[in-house]
Amino acid sequence: MTGSCSSSSSGTPRRTHPAARHAAARHAARLAAVQALYQMEITGIGVNTIIVEFTEHRLKRADHEHFDALVTGVVHQQAAIDGAIADALAAGWRLERLDSTLRAIVRAGVYELMHMDHIPVAVIIDDYLDTAHAFFNKEQTAFVNGVLDSLGRTLRPNSFS
Repeated sequence: MTGSCSSSSSGTPRRTHPAARHAAARHAARLAAVQALYQMEITGIGVNTIIVEFTEHRLKRADHEHFDALVTGVVHQQAAIDGAIADALAAGWRLERLDSTLRAIVRAGVYELMHMDHIPVAVIIDDYLDTAHAFFNKEQTAFVNGVLDSLGRTLRPNSFS
């Protein structure tokens, strides 16, 4: 059986398409990665400890490989990521002025734009906008959209033909 079954409101079983399950697992991984990056920044916990904590206790339906790649990737590439973000910020804005959660969202999104060419730019931006909506109002969400769109156009110009 390729699809999982669940019950609809009428009580009849329905199948979830594998692509939809995969997208949901990736979204869950992105959300968990943002939470992990935030927690690391606030508490100073190391990357290996946070990955173990999340993998053992928090990731139920998430794509574990994607989560691991995001968290370790952002940590190892943070200088390059932060430099790209700083270049995309309006004059007078510094990355340090951003809320910790907002920084985690943008860092994870920029990492994907830089290093995960197999994932379409629109998918990355849309998913991080959804994540931003979970934490912020329209102003901060528009900021995430602006930074990721700008960097997406710079890093992957062929995606915007």
